[in-house]
Amino acid sequence: MDHRLFLAARARVLADLQARRQATPEMVSVLEDAVEDRKWWAEQWPEGAMYVAGLVAQDVQDAVLDAGGRWPVCLGCGDAPEHALHIQPDLGGPDPVWVCEESGTAVAELGRL
Repeated sequence: MDHRLFLAARARVLADLQARRQATPEMVSVLEDAVEDRKWWAEQWPEGAMYVAGLVAQDVQDAVLDAGGRWPVCLGCGDAPEHALHIQPDLGGPDPVWVCEESGTAVAELGRL
């Protein structure tokens, strides 16, 4: 498996963490774990390479949710209660986009928050 795939996925998710000021050492560790876990997955299903970046983002998001938080939070719905963005399509590719879970509006491509 081409390691550039994982470096690119890491870079895109890290860019979004930084954009929302969430690139703490703890979050970067969560990201590193997600990338490492997806390496095994991608080796088992090489045709799934196009999904890796979106799945890494979802893995980080799930880890944040498991810890009682939300990331990334939607900033575009004004007075609505706090809610998160999520990756579409659900499998995370081939072109993952952050979408508001309330309005269904596409907010940004993965890596471009």
